[in-house]
Amino acid sequence: MVNRTALIGSIASLGILFAIASGEAATQTSHETHSVQTNQFQRIDQPLERKVAVTLGGLGLIGLELWWFLLSKSKSQKAIATGGNVQEVTVTVDGGYEPSRIVVQTGTPVRLKFERKDPSSCLEQVIIPDFHIAADLPLNQVTIVEFTPEQAGTYLFTCGMNMFRGEIQAEASDIQGAIAIKDETMIKLQPKSLGTVKE
Repeated sequence: MVNRTALIGSIASLGILFAIASGEAATQTSHETHSVQTNQFQRIDQPLERKVAVTLGGLGLIGLELWWFLLSKSKSQKAIATGGNVQEVTVTVDGGYEPSRIVVQTGTPVRLKFERKDPSSCLEQVIIPDFHIAADLPLNQVTIVEFTPEQAGTYLFTCGMNMFRGEIQAEASDIQGAIAIKDETMIKLQPKSLGTVKE
């Protein structure tokens, strides 16, 4: 996957390049029209190459934004059980959450270690509303958050400003899943009650 810092740097470089190009065009037109002042807009003829370059650059940026927000897949990581029967995952906080999707088992305590490397104020806090957790994340330190998901489902976690998001996917453990299937099968196999027969 493309490094986010390199991607943002590339977008900024394209923006600077377009700003310089438009600044040069503006200075040329201001020198040409300086002698004549009118209250009407005047058409500025641009070379075809410049029009094509701006159009292709705009289409490229639109495609990049669509890929970034719609098509890039979030990285997923399954929690690792450590000694003491605790599921543990380290989450790097740097321009978002890495991994942004965490898979855990229900009924087992979860320990998330948030390591914040991004100095932006938006990522100073992590909030997990379903477990009533709001933890401050000091810069360049590891903050531990613990909870136990009792039910299978998806639980969101966000930054303090709700701009960056991640999710915790709680799945039923193999034993719990087998018990649920067994109970469902037992209900289906019970004989239906027979009505009384009239003579």
